[in-house]
Amino acid sequence: MAEKKKDNDDRYGALFVPAGVLTGIGVGFLIENIAAGTMIGLGVGFLIFATITVVKKK
Repeated sequence: MAEKKKDNDDRYGALFVPAGVLTGIGVGFLIENIAAGTMIGLGVGFLIFATITVVKKK
């Protein structure tokens, strides 16, 4: 039986989530508030992931 292959393009956009967290941790060290930097990085990572997903589906 022919199975439909899953589109693995989402994995590339998902790489921005941990990258955003790590960048946020670095920014947190600079502003001396690691928790805030981590949350900001997590939010930015998810926003980039969502943006890439929407753009690729068009």
